Amino acid sequence: MKAFVVDKYNKKGILRLAEMPEPVLGDNDVLVEVHAAAVNLLDSKVRTGEFKLILPYRRPFILGHDVAGRVVR
Repeated sequence: MKAFVVDKYNKKGILRLAEMPEPVLGDNDVLVEVHAAAVNLLDSKVRTGEFKLILPYRRPFILGHDVAGRVVR
């Protein structure tokens, strides 16, 4: 799976396209085959670390919370 990832909280950090492993699904999760994604204002605030106290992410973290696609599992 390819995704835009961020390696650290930083306002001027570089987004990079990286190959990521398929996520492990829990009982209440779905896997979506993404056909389109957008990086929005929430993503930019996550990137700068503004939400790291309430939304902790393990690095590298994936941006693009707005997606359209097909549920495959």
